[in-house]
Formats: sequence, C-alpha cells, structure tokens
Amino acid sequence: MFALECAMDELAHELGLDPIELRLRNYADASPVSGNPWSSNGLRECYQRGAARFGWQDRDPRPGIRREGNWLIGTGMAGAGYPVTPPANPQRARARVYADGTAVVQAATPEFGTGVATVMAQVAADALGMPVDRCRFENGDTDLPNIAAAVGSAGAGMISAAVHSAATALRNQLIARAVADGASPLHGADPVDVVARDGVMTAGTASDSYADLLQRNFQPDAEASGSWSPPTGDVPYGMMTFGAQFAEVAVDPELGLVRVRRMTGAFAPGLVLNPKTARSQLMGGMLWGLGQALLEANHMQPRTGRWANSSLGEYLVAVNADAPDVDVEFVEVEDSVVNPLGVKGVGEIGQVGSSAAIANAVHHATGRRIRKMPITVEDLL
Repeated sequence: MFALECAMDELAHELGLDPIELRLRNYADASPVSGNPWSSNGLRECYQRGAARFGWQDRDPRPGIRREGNWLIGTGMAGAGYPVTPPANPQRARARVYADGTAVVQAATPEFGTGVATVMAQVAADALGMPVDRCRFENGDTDLPNIAAAVGSAGAGMISAAVHSAATALRNQLIARAVADGASPLHGADPVDVVARDGVMTAGTASDSYADLLQRNFQPDAEASGSWSPPTGDVPYGMMTFGAQFAEVAVDPELGLVRVRRMTGAFAPGLVLNPKTARSQLMGGMLWGLGQALLEANHMQPRTGRWANSSLGEYLVAVNADAPDVDVEFVEVEDSVVNPLGVKGVGEIGQVGSSAAIANAVHHATGRRIRKMPITVEDLL
C-alpha cells in the first residue's frame, strides 16, 4: 500500500490533478481482482469526510510553498484497504442466565488490550435483551468454547458472531419456556411477538422476567451454546475494510527533521460495536504507521549478515513526544456478508495508508519524493 499510494500521489502530481480526484476517477465499484461486488464499501465517503475534517480543500498543491519560520509545511493523503479474512473453523461461545437475573457469556479468546471483554459483554447483553451491567464476559481460558486467534483484524467479527449466536439461542430458549409455562403471563403467546428488554420478556401488555421464570420453575440457571461457521468456498463478494488517511508534516530542510503535526483518518469498518475502543485501536494504528514511515527499521551488517540492531533497545519506535494530534472519523456501512453483525476489523486498517500519507506530505513540503521507509535525515539533507 505504501508503494501503490505513493505512486498514485506521484501520478496525480504529474497530471496536475488533486490526489483525491484521481482516486475518485479510478474508483472501483467492484473488486478489481475478482470482479465481484463489494460486500460493503464506504471508501468514497471516507475520502470525502476525511478531507472535510482535515481541511484538504484549502491546500495549495504546489510543493515547497508553505513555510512557518524555518519549517516547510506539507500535507498528504492516501487510501487504505485491508482484507476481511474469515477464520477456517467454526467459532463457539456459551451463554448462561442465572435466577438472580444476571448472565455470563464465555469464549476462549484472549484479551491483550483491545477491549474485547467489554465489547463482548455489550454484544451479549444486546442479544439477550439485558442491561449490560448485569452481563459479564469470561475469556482467556482454553477450557472455554473455541475461538480462533484474534489476528489479521478478524477478532471482533468472529468473536461477536459466536457470542451473538449463543446469546440469541439462550434468549429464544427462555422465550419458548415462558410461552409454554402455564404460570407465565406470556403463556400461549406467539414467540415471534415476544420482545426481550432489560431482562424482561414482553408481548403486548403481558410480561415475564428471566429471573421470575427461572425462580418459578426452581431452576438455578439456563444455558445455551452457539456457533458461527464462516462462509466456505469462494464467496461471490469482495470483502475489505476501507479508509482514507491524511497527514500534515513540518520538515526542517537544514537538519532533515520531520515532525508529523496532525493526522486524520476516516474508516468504514462495518458496524462499530464500541466507538471508544474502536477509535483507540485506529488511533494506535495510525501511530504505528508513523513509526513505519519515520522510525522503525532493522539494519543488517552487509559483511556478516547479522542484525546491526539486535535488540529493541536499538530499534526506534514512536513515543509520546513523536505523537501528533490524531483525529478519527467513522463511516458506518451495513454488511450482511462478512458475519452476522456486519463487523469488520479495525486492528490493521488504521496503520494501512498512514505511512504513505506521511511520505506524500513530505513530498508536498519539500518537493523531494522519497520511495523508501523509514524516511531518514540522510534522505532529506
């Protein structure tokens, strides 16, 4: 993506076109690889809304024009795309409602800082029709129902699919018990007409809570398992998450220093389960791309074939002092193909395109086109 998006910027410069205009003229309504329609898209809206938030319309396209003191100022942008890859095996979860009106949902996924425990409690509570503070999510144990490794931006989609399946199965089980229970106010109701909200099943003016149903029947709990099997074979859709990245840099031409001053990203990851945790991941991804563009590199000794920087102590990564203002915008799109809730990942898409946007901004600031990463002092002196 770095090579492609920098080449697009170079082409736009040679043609005298705005980089966004060039991309819109070559916009792909279907997958260029397969010819299949996208399961969902949103890229056009990402370009437009990201540009509006960033202030792209005020940009003078000529390189090396804008100065602030000794700093050359430039702006750049890039498109972003990351594939949606379903797991190879079924994903499973288990849900249980207790007679005190609380619930637990379990799946063997790890939590390594993405907020999955919080978000899956929300998914489970929504499917059960319960307040989220009465529903907890247990994870991190291989004795729990199987979930594949949460890598490649697949975690949110596959875990939520399993959790939603288990919680929905349990809700339907409890509704079926209520309408069959002669002592229930819902006795004889059509299960299709029953709605669950705040732990209470309601049809018309009649209602029965999960807790009352279980206590009345001397049941300590009710349990159901759920699984989601990803599509098999060739799915007749192109499945990707899309976004657009924008960056402003300041370059000191005498010292060769690059400072990223602000970044804006607009992304279309399908249904956003939790805006706070998703925004945090996307922001982290954009800073990950900053590290790729300006700092991170492994250097090899040409004579020995050994790594010159053989530990993280000699490997440059972005720290707080390197981090600019980062603005994240969501473009929600509906997707009925990728999984039951239409969730596409945010783990990697925040990184894709951000390094190209920074490199394109460096060209706009200096007029110098850098075709390698990381961009170093030596490249700009």
